[in-house]
Amino acid sequence: MTSRTGRLLIRILIIDADEKTRAELARYLETRGFYVSGYHDLATASAVIEDNMPDVIFADLMPPQIESLADQLEEAESPTPIVAFSATESSKQVVDALRSGASDFVLKPFGKDKKSLSDVIRKLLDRVRLSRLNQLYRQELEDANRDLRNGIAELRADQRAGRKVQMRMLPEKEQFTGGLYVDHLIKPSLFLSGDFLDYFPLSEDKTLVYIADVSGHGASSAFVTVLLKNLSNRLQRNLRRGSTDDILYPDRFLQRINSELLDTGLGKHVTMFVGIISISERKLRYSVGGHFPMPVLSFDGGETAFLEGSGLPIGLFETPEWEVYDVALDKPFHLILFSDGILEVIRQKSLDEKEQRLLELVSGGRHTVASLSEALNLDEITELPDDIGIVTVTDTVKVSDNTSLK
Repeated sequence: MTSRTGRLLIRILIIDADEKTRAELARYLETRGFYVSGYHDLATASAVIEDNMPDVIFADLMPPQIESLADQLEEAESPTPIVAFSATESSKQVVDALRSGASDFVLKPFGKDKKSLSDVIRKLLDRVRLSRLNQLYRQELEDANRDLRNGIAELRADQRAGRKVQMRMLPEKEQFTGGLYVDHLIKPSLFLSGDFLDYFPLSEDKTLVYIADVSGHGASSAFVTVLLKNLSNRLQRNLRRGSTDDILYPDRFLQRINSELLDTGLGKHVTMFVGIISISERKLRYSVGGHFPMPVLSFDGGETAFLEGSGLPIGLFETPEWEVYDVALDKPFHLILFSDGILEVIRQKSLDEKEQRLLELVSGGRHTVASLSEALNLDEITELPDDIGIVTVTDTVKVSDNTSLK
C-alpha cells in the first residue's frame, strides 16, 4: 500500500493505557509519515486488529498480554511485529517481553532517547518493506500458478479431445477383410500418439495395411496422423470414382503422402511401411519408407523372418523414389507390423537381441495382439518411453494344399 505521494503507507497501532504517552508517540510517528491509531487496552485493540491488520504494533503490556497478542497475530498468519515499550529499565521485564513474542523493546518516555526509537522504526520500516515485497512476490507466484493450472487443465481437455479423435480414426479391431483377419493395438506414451496404422479393403481380394511413426511426440505429430487418415480416405474415394488409382501402388501412395507432408511446412517426417495383400494372387506387394523394425512374416510350418527392403523416410525430400517388393504367400501366413516403440519394452540389451526376441515370439505362436501383449507385459506398463503400434494380419483362406488357418 502506498500514499498519494507514492511513499509506502505504513499503519502503526499503539496500545498504551497512558493517554499522554500514547498521544506523544502518535505525534512523533505521524510526523514521520506513518498512519497511526491508538487504544488504551488490549481488548479494544484486538477487536480492531481483526478488521484492519496494522503493519507494526507498539504495546505497553505485561508479558502474558504480549504473548496473547502474538498468538492472535500468528492465528491470523500476520507477520506484524510487536514493539514492547515500558518505563521500567528492568532487564528481566525486557527479556520476558522478548520471550513472549515482542521483536524489539524501547523505553519510555520517548523524549529521552529519540535515537533508539528512530533506529527501531528504521529497522521496522525495512522489515515491513521486505514483508510487502514478499507478499507481492507470493501473490504474483499464486497468480502465475493459478494461470498455469488453468492452462494445464485446458491443455489436458484439448489433449483428451484430440485423443478421442485419434482413436476414432483407427480402423475397427478384429476385422475380417479380403480373406484376412486383421487386428491392431495402439499404446500412446502421451495423451496423443505419433504412431498410426490403418487397414481397409481395396477390392474383394485386396487389402491395404500400413503402419506409420511420425517424428516427435505431441500435438504436431498427432496432426500428421490426421493428414494420413484424410489422404488415405481421399485416395479410396478417388479409386471408387475412377479419378486416380495411386492407392493401388505402394510406392505412389508414399509419394502422395510425401508431397502433402512437405506442403504442410510442419518440419515433420514419417517412417512408414505400406503393403497390399492379394489373396487371389497369394502375394504381398510393399514399399518401405524408412520404417523400422521391418514386419515379421511367418508361414505355418515354415520360416519366420523379417521382411527385406529399405527406403527413404517420408517428408524429407522433394522427389524421392521408393522400390516395390513382392513376396509370395503360398502358405498360410501371419504378418506382424510393429512401430519402433516395441523395441523399447523388450528387456534384451542389444538391437540384434531385441529383434531376435520378436522373431522368437512370432515363431513360437504369438501371432495375435493379445498374445504379444501378454508376452511383453504391455498391459502392465503404465509409462511408456515411446508410442507402440502393432498390426497383426492372419490368413484365413484355404490354399492349394487344402490347409487352412483358423
